[in-house]
Amino acid sequence: MTQHLSAARTATPTTRPTGTLGVAMVGHSFMGAAHSHAWRSAGRFFDLPVSPRMVAVCGRDPDRTAAAAERFGWHSAETDWRALLRRDDVDLVDICTPGDTHAEIAVAALAAGKHVLCEKPLANSLDEARRMSAAADEARARGVHAMVAFNYRRVPALALARKLVSEGRLGELRHVRAMYLQDWLSDADSPMTWRLRREQAGSGALGDIGAHVVDAAQFVTGQGIEGVSALTETFVRQRRSGTGGTEPVTVDDCAVFTARFSGGAVGSFEATRYALGRKNAMRLELNGSRGSLSFDFESMNELWFHDATDDPDTAGFRRIVVTEPTHPYLGAWWPPGHLLGYEHTFTHEVVDLVTALATDTPPEPGFGDGLRVQGVLEAVQHSAAADSAFVRV
Repeated sequence: MTQHLSAARTATPTTRPTGTLGVAMVGHSFMGAAHSHAWRSAGRFFDLPVSPRMVAVCGRDPDRTAAAAERFGWHSAETDWRALLRRDDVDLVDICTPGDTHAEIAVAALAAGKHVLCEKPLANSLDEARRMSAAADEARARGVHAMVAFNYRRVPALALARKLVSEGRLGELRHVRAMYLQDWLSDADSPMTWRLRREQAGSGALGDIGAHVVDAAQFVTGQGIEGVSALTETFVRQRRSGTGGTEPVTVDDCAVFTARFSGGAVGSFEATRYALGRKNAMRLELNGSRGSLSFDFESMNELWFHDATDDPDTAGFRRIVVTEPTHPYLGAWWPPGHLLGYEHTFTHEVVDLVTALATDTPPEPGFGDGLRVQGVLEAVQHSAAADSAFVRV
């Protein structure tokens, strides 16, 4: 822990802290670019209690990592993530690497007194997630915190959906329908990637995008998933390798499952990267005793809401354009009607994390939340392997 962040924590509630938070990021590809944008922009639009400082980015290739540091705005580059843990100017380690590296980096960083932000899914296995959650619990007692990066929680429309549910506007929840549909793997001639290897990715569509809808459903409903009945499928079992041959695909291409929630609702879930025409359709619909709501990330600034207590002659789903300054996160952005995009969800993630750290408050979702999602993913895999038998989480 550096003196900058410690000073910010001891500030009185009436004094705006002026300290800095030294951030280091491991990985600089797709998620690294999104996280870099968030660290750059958060303090420029939101009045943060502590100022993030982009200290270092880490990657395996020296030239590519140096280029990423220059392009994304990091002050320095490292090629060994362990070097970040020895640096006094690093307060937080942001993990944007494949899932097979999450546990080792996160546990070591927490032990070194560094806060951790870790991309989802938390780990590649339930055992790894348990180890990470236990390390986070132990670190919390020392004032060191960890958060898992489920960025869709920070979509203003989904945050508004959670508010409506928590206020009882839907009444008793009965149905949850959740799906994440993409099509980028539907071409059988597309080459092999690390996301198709179990040893690196843990699972396929299930962990890559299914984890998002599992977390979003539990977040919006406020209920946990208690059991599942599932099936998975791999449509293309061999892919072109970089050496000119072929390589077996060892993960699922799609996962479909039903679920029971702790509050009595029943759910249906689907995750696939083979839905032609669907680019990033992360969808959630809830039906309750008093109303319903519906969301689709491909129209991320909209939430559809039906209030069953309205006059039946005029009742029906109404479109809410979630851009008002009173909506979650929107007060820091543009005038009403001016839309936000994918990148803003990561900025909101950073804002919530930095705000929590400045007040020594455990950020959400924590590693315990990531562990609960991992438990659902593991139950899905066990159910699918057992001919769709119901498996408790």
